Amino acid sequence: MSLKANYKLKNKLSSEMYSWAKALFPINRSITGKGVRETLEYFKKIVPSLKIQSFPTGFKAFDWTVPQEWSLKEAYIEDKKGNRIIDFKNNNLHVVGYSKPVKKYLEYDELKNNLHFIKDQPNAIPYVTSYYNKEWGFCLTYNQFLKLKKEKYYVNIDSSFKDGSLNYGEIVIKGKSEKEIFISSYICHPSMANNELSGPVLTMALARELLKQEKKYTYRIILIPETIGSLCYLKKNLKKLKKNVIAGYNITCVGDEKGFSYLPSRNGDTLADRAALNILKSNVADFKKYTWFDRGSDERQYCWPGVDLPVCSIMRSKYGEYAEYHTSLDNMRFISKSGLFESFAIYSDVLRVIEVNNKFITTTLGEPKLDKRGLYSTLSKKGDLNHSRDILNFLSICDGNNDLIEISNILEIPISQIMDLKNMLLSKKLIKQVSS
Repeated sequence: MSLKANYKLKNKLSSEMYSWAKALFPINRSITGKGVRETLEYFKKIVPSLKIQSFPTGFKAFDWTVPQEWSLKEAYIEDKKGNRIIDFKNNNLHVVGYSKPVKKYLEYDELKNNLHFIKDQPNAIPYVTSYYNKEWGFCLTYNQFLKLKKEKYYVNIDSSFKDGSLNYGEIVIKGKSEKEIFISSYICHPSMANNELSGPVLTMALARELLKQEKKYTYRIILIPETIGSLCYLKKNLKKLKKNVIAGYNITCVGDEKGFSYLPSRNGDTLADRAALNILKSNVADFKKYTWFDRGSDERQYCWPGVDLPVCSIMRSKYGEYAEYHTSLDNMRFISKSGLFESFAIYSDVLRVIEVNNKFITTTLGEPKLDKRGLYSTLSKKGDLNHSRDILNFLSICDGNNDLIEISNILEIPISQIMDLKNMLLSKKLIKQVSS
């Protein structure tokens, strides 16, 4: 039974992933601070082997430096009557991330220079940050902005900065080989369901399942703050990653029910890319293919020249391409249990393909006689793996150079059927595995 057809597993796992996202949604995450640590501690209860680690303030990661930790106790705007018209307690997105402390009265014209809204989405609160420049601001819906009167307001942002750390989570799941599959997702956005939480909850679900399985490859799985986190991780681990990683995925935006999409590595033809495309073509009627120039998440760092890791992404609605992106509309109603599970199933299939992918070579010189091995069929049935033409086509390109993914692509036969065919030919000793 396929993973997608396993309804008992689907109901259980989809409910779990959605519940994790729901529990984490209210936490005010940023690239440093309490929210990141609280999120990692939550995931550690799900996957106890998750190790919470850190880089200190001031850590140099190539051209970047880890900033001070930012803490926010409260933030609000009051009108002249003392009514709180904007309050961080109502939505984490109301405050510009990393806002410096402010406590003062402002006239309307001065206040509005520090307000952010989207006219075209009058009911959406935008997500705005200023990590590396000390600024301040509030975000609100355009409809809220229109209700402001030209009067004096009291602004209070009770925030602070201190030397601390940038935290991240890491799991290394040992396989038979030291060669690694690298999986990364990020934990730095407050109260966004698809762009933030769908990635780490799916990643932790994969980690939990991988821990139960016998594996050929070692899996290196990280949860990090986007950009600065991946750069720090590369600074610490680049030599090891370049030596061992054979395929990698940056997991993000996997929770909604819209179509699937694919963003390639910079190379575009790595094992990670080929496995992703093979599974998408076999399982998704129509998916959108982006190019490297449409990048925007941590694949920017993993695939940068000189780093050159084989990392790509499978997504649902790609970041920056859906209206709800980086707004309060990217909420728990935007993602679904089904959306999360379908993405989990696709990624599970991709990892399974990489695990079993090998090169094989025929053991006969010339075309083998199939009937004496019970492989010749007088009936022609499309898709029947015992059909002689499928067998002979497989054998004709089984030259020790084409791996199973490539054979599946050439013959336009789903990889699951190619696996059945491979197993049958191995049992008949018509092929043998090429040493990898």
